[in-house]
Amino acid sequence: SERARVEIYIPDQPVAAYQELLRTIVNEFTVSLGGCTVKHGLDGYYLSKFGQTIPDRISIVYTDTPFDFQRNIVALSRYADKLRENAFEALREEAILVAVLPVYHSD
Repeated sequence: SERARVEIYIPDQPVAAYQELLRTIVNEFTVSLGGCTVKHGLDGYYLSKFGQTIPDRISIVYTDTPFDFQRNIVALSRYADKLRENAFEALREEAILVAVLPVYHSD
């Protein structure tokens, strides 16, 4: 069955604000959606607004929601936008990625 997965890519920094955001996202996904998975210490890269490739250690936090992707795309998009806004408020980052994609679970 089709479900929606929500992913947020957070810079993996040993700074209190980054660690607090990670804890907040984990708590949000666990309480609101039943759980999540965190992958730490991944290598990421992004193109800065100055045209330079910037290496970036990241953590990915993701959760599979109980919601059908197609039928709930508007609400899921709003949720992703809100997560991204909150992450920008918490951190001084040039870019933060929040993704919503369909996943298929066997019944």
